[in-house]
Amino acid sequence: MDDLTTGVPVAIHLETQATQDGDTANYALDVDGQLVQMGDAFYLRYKEVSDEEAEPIPVTIKLASNGDVVLTRSAQNRLRLHFSNGKRVQARYQTPMGILPVETVTPLLQVRLRERPFSGAVNIDYELYAGEQLIGQYKLRLQFTA
Repeated sequence: MDDLTTGVPVAIHLETQATQDGDTANYALDVDGQLVQMGDAFYLRYKEVSDEEAEPIPVTIKLASNGDVVLTRSAQNRLRLHFSNGKRVQARYQTPMGILPVETVTPLLQVRLRERPFSGAVNIDYELYAGEQLIGQYKLRLQFTA
C-alpha cells in the first residue's frame, strides 16, 4: 500500500443537502484531493471552488480513530465543525465580525474505510444550532478512492 504519511492522491465525490427555513438545496462536487495519515487519524484535503469566493477554499476532513469527524473550511469565514455520533458539540464559525459560537448535533455518523484499493465513505446527518436556535439540517455523503 502507498505510504499514507506522505499523502496519496484521492478522487472525492461529495453530496450535501441543506435544509434551512423549509427550503432544501442540494450540492454535488467531484474533485481531486489528498489523503494523509498522521498518528491514528486520517486527513482528507481538497479545494472547493465557489462562485462567492475568488480563490479555491481549502477544506480538511479529519477522520479520528474514535469515530469522530472534524470538518474545517478555511474561507474568509472560517468554519470548524466537530461531529460526534449522537452528541451535541461546540463548534466555531469565524467571521470578519468575530467568532460566532455554534453547535452541531449529529444523529447519524458513519465512517467506513477499506484497504484495497484504499477508499472510504463518510455519511453525516447533522443539525446546526446558534444557541437554542436551529440554523439548519444537513446531510453530507462523501466517498473517496485512492
